[in-house]
Amino acid sequence: MIDLHLHSTFSDGTCTPEEVAALAADAGLSAAVLTDHDTWGGWPRFAAAARARGLRTATGMEISADVPGRTVHMLAYGFDPDAPALAAAAEKLREGRRVRNASILAKLARLGCPVSAADVAREAGSPDLVARPHIANALVRRGFARDRADAFRRFLERGAPAYEDRVRLDPEEAVRLVRAAGGAAVLAHPFSARFGRAELRAFVARLAAAGLAGLEVHYTGHLPAQVEELSGLAREFGLVAAGGSDFHGANKPNVRVGVAYGGLKVPDEAFDALLARASSGAG
Repeated sequence: MIDLHLHSTFSDGTCTPEEVAALAADAGLSAAVLTDHDTWGGWPRFAAAARARGLRTATGMEISADVPGRTVHMLAYGFDPDAPALAAAAEKLREGRRVRNASILAKLARLGCPVSAADVAREAGSPDLVARPHIANALVRRGFARDRADAFRRFLERGAPAYEDRVRLDPEEAVRLVRAAGGAAVLAHPFSARFGRAELRAFVARLAAAGLAGLEVHYTGHLPAQVEELSGLAREFGLVAAGGSDFHGANKPNVRVGVAYGGLKVPDEAFDALLARASSGAG
């Protein structure tokens, strides 16, 4: 059993890379990959801890992609961490996140819910790692929201009064950058973008033509019918049926490493299949 979708304190998770690796080992996984948002800064620490516990791993990252009106993420595996074009694109995304965060805080102040950058940095543990869940936690701590879900619903989700869009990559560009860095690109949680069936098939076809390596078929909350539909798309376009829990620690308290709600099972062979599509040797 494996888990190819894990987050740490280097993005919007609440566990350190070492703690994530320990949880993966304790869950009896054979392989695990840290996929923080738009960064692989935590990977050296995670890799050292994972390998010390007998876990196989590879470089990983979750990339923010731009499809108008939708949220789409791409997972990258086995890429060269020194690839300059991918590093530049990731820094562009992180800078866009910093600009977006400042705009959100300004909007919240105008709404009568002032939350400072220092408040948010305390939630994140660092001013360099701030994401919307940290702003949501600060809103709760300051008494402006009942819980994180309430904070997103009232202020932070798309269409809410403090929402601010940010820089994202074109999805085909993301796939090409990952491939150029010697990695394998996977479309993350495909149903979260709320495509219709025909739209999703057309989108997967576009990405497959650009060099997509896999689909996140096995994912927290996927129903059997959804797994079957995605498995069919993976077979049709010759893609790896990948998957993971999307673990975030306390920011998704019901999701556990390796098993999500208890029923997730990502096939071991998906890890080797993805590394076979990668060429950097970073696995």
